[in-house]
Amino acid sequence: MTVSRLHRPRTALAMDPGLLPRILGPDQLRRLHDVAEVAPGNPVLNDFSTAAARAALAETEVLFTFWGCPPVDAEVLAAAPRLRAIVHAAGSVKYLVSEACWQRGVVVSSAAWANALPVAEYTVASVLMSNKGVLRARDDFRRLRHRSDWHHRYPEVGNYRRTVGLIGASRIGRRVIELLRPYDLELLVSDPYLGEDEARALGVRKVGLDELCAASDVVSIHAPALPETRHLIDRSRLALMRDGATLINTARGSLVDTEALIAELASGRLNAVIDVTDPEVLPADSPLYELPNVVLTPHIAGSVGGELHRMADSAIAEVARFGRDLPFAHPVLREELDRTA
Repeated sequence: MTVSRLHRPRTALAMDPGLLPRILGPDQLRRLHDVAEVAPGNPVLNDFSTAAARAALAETEVLFTFWGCPPVDAEVLAAAPRLRAIVHAAGSVKYLVSEACWQRGVVVSSAAWANALPVAEYTVASVLMSNKGVLRARDDFRRLRHRSDWHHRYPEVGNYRRTVGLIGASRIGRRVIELLRPYDLELLVSDPYLGEDEARALGVRKVGLDELCAASDVVSIHAPALPETRHLIDRSRLALMRDGATLINTARGSLVDTEALIAELASGRLNAVIDVTDPEVLPADSPLYELPNVVLTPHIAGSVGGELHRMADSAIAEVARFGRDLPFAHPVLREELDRTA
């Protein structure tokens, strides 16, 4: 097999400068320099309007981007006549890639697949812990502080033959399905783009959203934030959920009617695992901080800490593919953006 000769494309780093050491450790920087021509000292662009940025853009073939990169609009493209690719070492590129990029034919890659992995892992852990009734058991044990007949106290808990409903057969949703496959769970999915044959191949049952909410012990959201998905889980759908059911949201806070959710949780009827909120961050007096039936985390389901290096590794591999004139392994396609995160 013939391996294409590696061309080291002139590559500029574009992100919040403070994030550079978090995404690109010494090993990642060494490997990036192996496959790309990056200016000495690894300068970072976070304002494309400066004279220094314009000088760098004039020679740039690839933008290696991360959180905090400004939008690449027509004005930026005019300053970057050689730009042929944007390699994003994170998830969504909607805020970053303008229509002008697609019109020029700039190819785009994203590490969304890599960011999906920890979100799916967080979700699976939350599903299993929720069905096990961990929050209630924790609080009871703290209160009683002695051994008790816990088996009789919680006759309804456990993961055997419980029903988990996934809203969205997205990249993350499909990874959750894969990770939950070894367990004795029934998996329901609601997604308008999922066909019946594909659902069978995934080993799930496709249902409508109302049926999913009513039938599931755990409902987990994996749909994109779009105008049509705002408050997808509203007061009426929360009311459909079973007493004692758990809602997990690792997608976007706007998909849930926050006030309606607070009302259900304050009643004690439902439980929730919430990693994203609307607004983000919640007001300091929000009941969600204190309710005992809520696990509230600060948007950490996605890549954090060492997990950021997985996204960097993905992006570096894409730069190497570009340098060998190979198609991206994880391309972003313009026609798919309207229904993805």
